[in-house]
Amino acid sequence: MALAAAAALALAGGSAAGAAAAQASTSHGTRAADTGVRRACAVTHQPGVMSCLALIRTGIRQRTAADFGNKAPAGVGYGPSSLISAYKLPKATKVLNVAVVDAYNDPDAVSDLATYRSSWGLAKCNKTTEAGCLTVTNQLGKTTGLPANSGTTGWATEESLDVDMVSAICPTCHIFLVEAKNSDLVNLGTGVDNAVKVLHADFVSNSYGGSQSKNDGSYDTKYYKHLGDAITASAGDDGYGVSYPAASQYVTAVGGTSLTKAAGTTRGWKETVWGSSGGGEGTGSGCANKYEPKPSWQKHTGCSQRIDNDVAAVADPSTGVAIYDTYDQLGWLEVGGTSVSSPIIASVYALADSLKAGTVPASYAYAHTGDLYDVTSGANGTCSPAFLCHGETGYDGPTGLGTPDGVGAFKS
Repeated sequence: MALAAAAALALAGGSAAGAAAAQASTSHGTRAADTGVRRACAVTHQPGVMSCLALIRTGIRQRTAADFGNKAPAGVGYGPSSLISAYKLPKATKVLNVAVVDAYNDPDAVSDLATYRSSWGLAKCNKTTEAGCLTVTNQLGKTTGLPANSGTTGWATEESLDVDMVSAICPTCHIFLVEAKNSDLVNLGTGVDNAVKVLHADFVSNSYGGSQSKNDGSYDTKYYKHLGDAITASAGDDGYGVSYPAASQYVTAVGGTSLTKAAGTTRGWKETVWGSSGGGEGTGSGCANKYEPKPSWQKHTGCSQRIDNDVAAVADPSTGVAIYDTYDQLGWLEVGGTSVSSPIIASVYALADSLKAGTVPASYAYAHTGDLYDVTSGANGTCSPAFLCHGETGYDGPTGLGTPDGVGAFKS
């Protein structure tokens, strides 16, 4: 991955000024091997420590809100109407609680989200009904005692991405931004647990991941097993391979696609697996370790354990989404990564609003495959059996059963 720009950002400081310095170092071609993408957060290989999974396009110039007259940005990624069109989603009408769990504090989260919503013509936060509002809490679900600001960690960009995607898909939903005190799994997991138990969020997105471990089974039970609630997790951005908590049998593992417009087709859009058969950057997928048993609804042979993924949505930064962030970045920027697909799917579950007590919502899609767009081409690596890393008719690892075609696949 292109870590040089991330290092430049860290040296310049986690602020708009720092982002400007990092952007300047890439936009004029001073990096020898510029892939056009940099990670928002540094990668960690330390057990029990998670990395956010947002990828920033460096070839798209970041712009301020004023540059667009405080209106919808042009040329910096897909906005709400495009995502709604691509996935044939219904208009949001209910105020439901959707939580996104991240690390550290983004002090500009509320004001940045207000700019995102107003620029795209979404309704202002309604203080009476809480429709479209954002509440920021710590990992215990309390609005006081927030963690330290994210500084140069890059997590503020992730937080902007997460809350923007919930607003894009379900603009009437009330959003809880749950901020863990750091990126340790025990703290992020505590945030998930309290998002459900304290904040009563039935839909919880986790746009982070790390290596699997022998502790995954206990983490499952303690943090991610919330029957009757939709917990989604990003599959990872390093191509073929499984990350945690997407590997958990109790979450909906969300893979990533490349999404492009396709004039003249019935759908008007087309999708392929995000990644390459040569490996490298792309959606995660694969066969989980021995500590993650295969759930009853996965019948596929070739892996005796939990298989990632269940479903997918757009994640390729080259076909990314527009987000607004002024703490880490200059304002409008284009991002990708499975950090995009996880909050999209959590919000689609909210639109479906059909959770059933005692169930794992990841299972719903397996009974409603006709309500998904089957992604049949592309790859995120080389593997055996091939379906674990290649797009195929029916189920495959990178995109699971497919991407939303309405909300039918997300109903119990």
